[in-house]
Amino acid sequence: MRIPSRVRDTRVGINMTPMIDVVFQLIIFFLVSSHLAKQEVQLTLPLPVADSGHQPEESPAKRLTINVLDDGVLTLAGRTVAIEELADQLRAVRAGQPEEMEVRVRSDRRVPYRRIEPVLLACARARIWNVTFGVYRSEDVQ
Repeated sequence: MRIPSRVRDTRVGINMTPMIDVVFQLIIFFLVSSHLAKQEVQLTLPLPVADSGHQPEESPAKRLTINVLDDGVLTLAGRTVAIEELADQLRAVRAGQPEEMEVRVRSDRRVPYRRIEPVLLACARARIWNVTFGVYRSEDVQ
């Protein structure tokens, strides 16, 4: 009879490779999504100047940013949106959010109010009441 030269290890180990893969995928997802959100706010626009107003406190509510360019083009979440589709898209986002939502409107200072009013109506149709405007304070503008 042959005597085994080594004793076999009978312990069962957990394969950590799939869990590490999932963690790296989540890290990449959050890095990319936060980068896109920053790009949306960093779009260079000559914002209007306001003498009154205040800096809003950070709230836990989800914030959407709607940019209104000087040629009337609307962007929502970095994508160009027609004004006719805006209310439907806001409703779709609102349906997935049980809590309060905020919409921040950033517009070029040369945009007339007639192009801002449909954005406000679309927010009202989507039952979003927390609408703020991005502006520069008059003391910050030279």
